[in-house]
Amino acid sequence: MILTLKGVTKSYPTAEGRVDILKGVDLDVAAGEAVALTGESGSGKSTLLHLAGGLDRPDAGLITMNGEDIGVFGDADRANCRRTGVGLVFQQFNLIPSLSVSANISFHARLAGRHDRAWEEQLISALGLQDFLGRYPEQLSGGQQQRVAIGRTLAARPPLILADEPTGNLDEETGDRVLELMLALARSAGSALLFVTHSTRLADRLDRKVVLRGGRIVS
Repeated sequence: MILTLKGVTKSYPTAEGRVDILKGVDLDVAAGEAVALTGESGSGKSTLLHLAGGLDRPDAGLITMNGEDIGVFGDADRANCRRTGVGLVFQQFNLIPSLSVSANISFHARLAGRHDRAWEEQLISALGLQDFLGRYPEQLSGGQQQRVAIGRTLAARPPLILADEPTGNLDEETGDRVLELMLALARSAGSALLFVTHSTRLADRLDRKVVLRGGRIVS
């Protein structure tokens, strides 16, 4: 298994007291497997992805990536894990303002030592970014920035892709192409994909669908 969560809990403080978000999540994602994570808004899907990507720590439970317990990692080890082992596509684009589209796309691949110009050109074509390579993030629409963020993640060929509604700002045709790219990478490189979506149509195209409800995986 590339990713395993066992008994993972997470809560956050509020003015009214602590609110339990995850209440004992168990989930396995295997190499080459594409899993759709669904659930109502506020069910904890984004929290789960942040924990799986090492962006936050669980209150309790075990999270392993390639058999390593990332919960015991220090900040430097978690940053290295994200740089080389995880591709994150969140609704915040997090592009580097001072870099062009071309440089943003290749940024993580170069950091991970996996820069592949042919693969990058394939992504640029599939995402329809050929005419924007010299532009900067502030010169792009939200949908265009999302496509750049997706290209940046896929260019590094990460073993694990965590995607939080990555097609939410895209039209249906482009969203379908993005999903096909992610699925193709998972199949060809043995990467695992955990894909949060509200779209039943998209979820049905993945290998497996799980539902987060009441802080637990229920199917």
